Amino acid sequence: MTAALIRRFGDFDLAEDCVQDALVAAVETWPRDGVPERPAAWLTTVATRRALNRLDRDRRYREKLADVAVEQQDGREQDDRLRLILACCHPALSREAQVALTLRAVAGFTTAEIARAFVAPEATIAQRLVRAKRKVAAAGIPYRIPSEEELGDRLAVVLDVLYLVFNEGFLATRAGVPSHRNLAEEAAWLAALVCRLLPNEPEPMGLLALMKLHLARGQSRFDRAGQMVLLAEQDRARWDRSLIDEAIGLIERAARQARPGPYQLEAAIAACHAEAPSIDGTDWAQIVVLYDMLLTLAPSPIVGLNRAIAMWQVDGAETALRDLDALAAHLDGYHLFHAARAEILSALGRREQAHAAQLRALALTDNTAERALLESRLYSHEPA
Repeated sequence: MTAALIRRFGDFDLAEDCVQDALVAAVETWPRDGVPERPAAWLTTVATRRALNRLDRDRRYREKLADVAVEQQDGREQDDRLRLILACCHPALSREAQVALTLRAVAGFTTAEIARAFVAPEATIAQRLVRAKRKVAAAGIPYRIPSEEELGDRLAVVLDVLYLVFNEGFLATRAGVPSHRNLAEEAAWLAALVCRLLPNEPEPMGLLALMKLHLARGQSRFDRAGQMVLLAEQDRARWDRSLIDEAIGLIERAARQARPGPYQLEAAIAACHAEAPSIDGTDWAQIVVLYDMLLTLAPSPIVGLNRAIAMWQVDGAETALRDLDALAAHLDGYHLFHAARAEILSALGRREQAHAAQLRALALTDNTAERALLESRLYSHEPA
């Protein structure tokens, strides 16, 4: 079956992904509806449909990119798009509803595509969309551009929704799915749209720059076997320099507005990594300064975790471990907290504690790529 799809579409990855989708569909439907008379033909038909849908989706994505590249556009259409995005991300809606509505109404996803992206039953997504639309109608959510006083808070919600969609695509949180690059690219397209609609707002530029910097190293994040490759071990020659240059241009444009924000600072941190020739050649001191600024603007335990990791490079493992342990009450249920502790404890020669931390990290994630990476490191942290 895979060979037939490769012959038809000439794309090994596409064929393999769609065959996997067909097998998942069989597991879900055959116990309920019964095994078809010709199982192989059924699987081939489903896989072929998935491949055709994916190719159609790619075509629409290219068309959207072309649309974003158009410099002149009717002002009324721009206002309509902005109203739609802000309505989909209204604070009265749950975050799940905001994401689903944005993908459906603004990005043009079908219900089935949203369900596949978030590994949820299509019926669940359909119900979520219906409830969201009812909530919009019942709450009288206005289809308008907020006043300047309201826009700041509303824009922050929009950007948070787009970043959530991007992160789900860049490294999926659902079990069995390492990443959805198309979903990440769709989020970047939406961020670019917001930048065009609000050209004087610096935070959308910061978010788009951050997305571009992550996407720039997308091809080096997994090896040929699908295993995750950490930043320190990635082949920087494979990074997309044009995307990096575009991102740095956006950061510079945003900085000229003299209104720093969290996404601009995160983008600046990512740019420090993108411009460095190697891990050892990274300006870690500058990254710590940027994290200090981020902690002032948007304090959170996750920012503290990332700052502690940067401090490891600046002031040593003992300092980093002390800073990490101060976050334990907030991050005990977060797998990357324990993964970071394992690496630092290992560097300090505390192998039994490192092994325990690695086991804790493994127990807290379902992502296939992350689990494979953590499992590969367990041996190096096993106590003697």
